[in-house]
This record gives sequence, structure tokens and C-alpha cells, in this order.
Amino acid sequence: MNVTNFDSTKNSLQQMLSDASTGDMQLPDFQRGWVWDDEHIKSLIASISQSFPIGAVMTLENGGEDVRFKPRPIEGTDPSLRNKDPATLILDGQQRLTSLFQSLMTKQPVKTWDAKGKEVRRWYYLDMKKCLEKDADREEAVVSVPEDKLLKTFRGEVTHDLSSSENEYKNDMFPLHDIFNSREWDLEYNKYWQHDADKSNDKSNLSRDFYYKVIKCFENYQIPVIKLDKNTPKEAVCLVFEKVNTGGVSLTVFELLTASFAADNFQLREDWSTHEEHLKKGHPVLHDVQSDHFLQALTLLATKERSSGVMISCKRRDILRLTLEEYKDWADRVQEGFIKAAHFLHGQKIFRAKDLPYRPQVVSIAAILAALGSEADTEGARQKIARWYWCGVFGEMYSSSTDTLLARDLPEVTAWVRGSADEPTTIRDANFQPNRLRTLRTRNSAAYKGVHALLMREGSRDFLTGRSIVEEHIFFDDNIDIHHIFPQAWCKEQEIESDIFNIIINKTALSASTNRSIGGQAPSSYLKELQQDAGINTAQMDEILESHRIPAHALREDDFGEFFKIRGEKLLQAIESAMGKNIPRKKDLFSLGMSVENYNDGPRDWEER
Repeated sequence: MNVTNFDSTKNSLQQMLSDASTGDMQLPDFQRGWVWDDEHIKSLIASISQSFPIGAVMTLENGGEDVRFKPRPIEGTDPSLRNKDPATLILDGQQRLTSLFQSLMTKQPVKTWDAKGKEVRRWYYLDMKKCLEKDADREEAVVSVPEDKLLKTFRGEVTHDLSSSENEYKNDMFPLHDIFNSREWDLEYNKYWQHDADKSNDKSNLSRDFYYKVIKCFENYQIPVIKLDKNTPKEAVCLVFEKVNTGGVSLTVFELLTASFAADNFQLREDWSTHEEHLKKGHPVLHDVQSDHFLQALTLLATKERSSGVMISCKRRDILRLTLEEYKDWADRVQEGFIKAAHFLHGQKIFRAKDLPYRPQVVSIAAILAALGSEADTEGARQKIARWYWCGVFGEMYSSSTDTLLARDLPEVTAWVRGSADEPTTIRDANFQPNRLRTLRTRNSAAYKGVHALLMREGSRDFLTGRSIVEEHIFFDDNIDIHHIFPQAWCKEQEIESDIFNIIINKTALSASTNRSIGGQAPSSYLKELQQDAGINTAQMDEILESHRIPAHALREDDFGEFFKIRGEKLLQAIESAMGKNIPRKKDLFSLGMSVENYNDGPRDWEER
């Protein structure tokens, strides 16, 4: 049975600010800091002074069993309130309530920012006369003054001195921090003007009208409040926060879990920073691994270890259900899993994060290797994991619904490696369409990056240095990247269409220096120069070309059509080998006269984005 976990009501502004001052209403610690600038504050004050709506506030009843967040008092309150357990937590409305608390409730200048982002301290006043002028812009009646309470021109001339109560009375400027205790100020204001009998009646009328038309707006102001009760599930709090928070900063599952663990005096952010340093130091391929990826891998392992009735998953709701004990139990092993994943990827000749075909697959690899432990260290296990990996890449399996795939990979691959199950679903379902090779043009495609890495894995050697990508340092020292085989300039001169010469069939892994030597020359020309510079003969150069699956005779004859046909077939053979599967293809697939559409084997969205 579904039970409503929220209530809509209205609360007095004065009472809400009072609750903030006593610590009965605080912020969950995952909230960002207060950031509103001077103009935002003045606009907010102007709205309330006219009883205009300022939007609803969302709160969460504190004390739930599932939702336990470390609280943080509103900025500007007594620091000792940090030790108080609040009754209510503010989920949405922090910027508005903090701005109002500091400008209306404290006797201190508000620390805020000017239009240029410079930190300033301001007192806020209402110009009594301007507030009562008909059709006047109310925002112009809200006056922000510096900490010394001296308003000056750009030349430094003082236009208003509000540094004393008498000067406030003299200038008819009401201090906002007295808005809920206005009677005392009003008495002193009228006493001051009694010294001037000619103006006392006018000032009394001004004071009375200002109270009933402006101050009463603050005293009677009601804020719509959506109250979530303490039984609201943690994942619902996260979802609600993301949907309605007006601060413009999305709440991640990591931030929510950080606040939850903080209630048990565990600093998740600091712990993750330690793990992150170990992961990314010396492992460029892991540079894009974020806290959420780490939690996904950990959640996969934690849910797998639970009773058999619990489904393996790494969806947000499952991450939020992680216990602190589970996190502590798995965190170091997950770190080791990611480091092993980096070593595995190095073996597949993927060294940089930008060259990863699918980033989510790294989460799967890390979880699988963490689960297998030393069982993953054998050559047989490595070969099986590699085959599963390349099937995922060339089957283009990880472009959507990755949470489901990650949860499926962990039990299936680990069981297969251990010999207790058949091939994983990823291997069985993977299907590489051969005409896909004719559409791979940029790194936006996983298969494009896959072919690049696969050629290096098979031992492709640089045209000039002759070195193959044996180790990571060679990749970076030689500045290896994807470059054209038949140069672009030459192809354009021969009027070969860019849709043909820019695809992966005409590209391979080369060093930056080799690519510069090639320039825009015809292959027959640059091969002679490279042989001479490298000090090798034709047979040796042909051997290097073969390591890239390039037909040497086609290059030496500048025969792009022959090259295209043979290399396309050879790349398909390499993909077949990596996937451990036959790829059916039709005759003349790589003939220059045939278009991709002639070989469309079925509907599939291959558009590179």
C-alpha cells in the first residue's frame, strides 16, 4: 500500500527564521554553501515587502531510520548550534532563507557579493518614503549600504550617513534587522522627530503608514512549505531534490551518500579522495573515473555478496542503500579492481581515457577483477575477459541501459572465467555489422576507438621507428595517435570523397614524427623516404605495413581502391579474431563504387554524435 510521504502547508516567515536561529531548522550537510549576491537579496526583500510570492520551500522531517543526514546550521547562526539535533532539514530554499535570516535577523552586516563577484559586507535598509510612493519601483526602495554605513558617490563624497540611529531617523531609513522588533525603533523615531514640531505630524503619519503597508507584510508573510516526513526513502529525497531544487546545482548520489555516512562520523569525500589519488596516479586511462563510478562497482559487489534473494544492481537506489560497513569492506578491493582494470586495458593497448571505447565498461572490468581476485591472474582468465571485452566494444553493447548490463556482466563473466557457466550474454549477443567499418570516422564511435586499439594490440609497428606499442611509455614517448595512411591532401587531389578517405580503413596508429614525415605526399613517395630515413629495405618496410594489415603493393602503386578493398577485409578479420566470432559479409563490400546503403543489413542507429 502506498502512503503519502509529504504534506503541503504554509509557515510564518518569522517562525521559520526563528527556528533557524535556535537550530531547530538546519541544512543537510550535502548542501552547497550560501552564494546569493547583493542584487538577489534586494530583489527578495522587495518581493516580501509587497507580499509577493517567493516560491515554496521544501523541508524534511529529521530522525528517520532510512534517511540520516549530518546537519549544518544556516550560515550566520550561532556556531554552537552545530551540536544541536534539528527537527527539520531544508532541502530546497537554502539561498532564500539564508539571505532573509542574515538580512532580517542578525545584527551583523551580511557577507555577500557585488555584481562583479567581489566579496562585500552590506547592511540593508528600506527607504520609508520610497516604499510608500505610488507606482514606485520597490527594489529602488531597498537600500544596500557598506559595512561602515556610509553611502558614497564614485568620487568618495558621502551622500547618506547611517552610522548612528539618529542618522537613520533623520534620513527616514528603516534598518531591516529590526523588522520583527520594529516597535522600539518606531518609538525612538517618533521621539526624534518630536524635536521638530513642524514635521512631527508628517513623520508620525509616515511611520504609521510604513508599519501597516510594509512592516506588516513581513510580520504576516506566509511561505508555502512542502514537508517530507521522516519515513521518506533516501532515493526519493535525492530524486525530489534534483527535480525541485532552485539553486541550479544537481545533487549527485555521491553527495547524498556522503551526508548519510557523515551521520556516522565517516567522511566519504575524504576517503574517496585517497582512493582517487591511488587510481589516477600513473594511470591516465583511469583519469575519467569519478566517485559515482567507484560507487557503482562497489555496489555491484556488495549486492552480489548479500543473500541470494537480492538482485545484483548498481542503480541509484541501490547505491543509496549501501551501508557504511559494506562500503568499508569493499572500498580497498574496488580500488585494486580499478588498478587491475587499468593494467588489463594497457594489455589491450588502451592507455588514455579518451581512447576508451566505453567508459562504463571499466566499471564492469573493475568489479569482475575485484570479485575474481587472484583467479583473474591466469592467462586463460585474461583471454576470456579480453574476448568478452571486445565483444562488448564491437557489438556496441554499452551505448544505453548500462546499469542493467553492468549488473549482468559481474555474475556471468566471473562464473564463465571459473568454468561454472556458459559464455556471457554479451558474447552471445554481440554482432558486428561488416558495413559498420564504412561509417567509422571519428572518436565519437566506440568501434572506431576499438579498431585503433586492436591494431596496436596485434603488434602494429611505427613506419619510421619500427617500434611496436609494447609498453605504455612507448605510446606516450612516441606520441602515438590515429593518422591517415593515404594523406588527406593527396586524396583531395585525386578527388576521393572525404566520406571515404576519412574512415578508419584509411587510418592507423602512427607516431607524430612519422605523420609529419608523411605530410601530404603520395604513399609511393613517402615510403621511399621513410625507408631511407629508417635505414631499412623494401621487404622490411613491407613487414611493418603488414603489421597494420596494410597491403604494401597497393601503397607502392598509389592504388587507393585496391588498398581500400584489401584493408577493409583484413580489419574485419582482426575484429573476428578479437570477438571469437565469424562475421558474415557480402561480396564487394569494400568496393569504392558501392555505398553503405547497399549493404544495410538491418535497422540500426549508427549515426555518430
